Amino acid sequence: MTTDELSRTFSALGDPTRRAILARLAAGEATVGELAAPFDMTFAAVSKHLRVLQDAGLVSRGRDAQYRPARLDARPLAEASRWIGDYSQFWDDNLGAIDSYLSSLQQLNGSLPTSGPRDRRSPGRTTTDAPHDKENPDG
Repeated sequence: MTTDELSRTFSALGDPTRRAILARLAAGEATVGELAAPFDMTFAAVSKHLRVLQDAGLVSRGRDAQYRPARLDARPLAEASRWIGDYSQFWDDNLGAIDSYLSSLQQLNGSLPTSGPRDRRSPGRTTTDAPHDKENPDG
């Protein structure tokens, strides 16, 4: 997929009405009238959205006399998903580094609890370790 095709895909997906149209078409083909039904817009406006989706390769239109159903073509979505997926390694690496760093901090300072809320009155103690006095709840 070329950069221009990817740009058209993301541009088409940038509009919530077009995303809703794609979601509807994922359930099966539909006419402009069927696609326009849930929206407060004219058939012409829905047709313009369909044209953008067609230009991005996300929708194809059939022709059976006057009946021109629209149908989803998910191939550009798969390409966009692959492009986004290329960044998953970046996030995995960064989140893994953060996890390692936090683990090393916990090992260096064994006095820090590994779970439970911290007691602000006494460093190193959790609220579950704090003394409980019914008459004097602060200590």
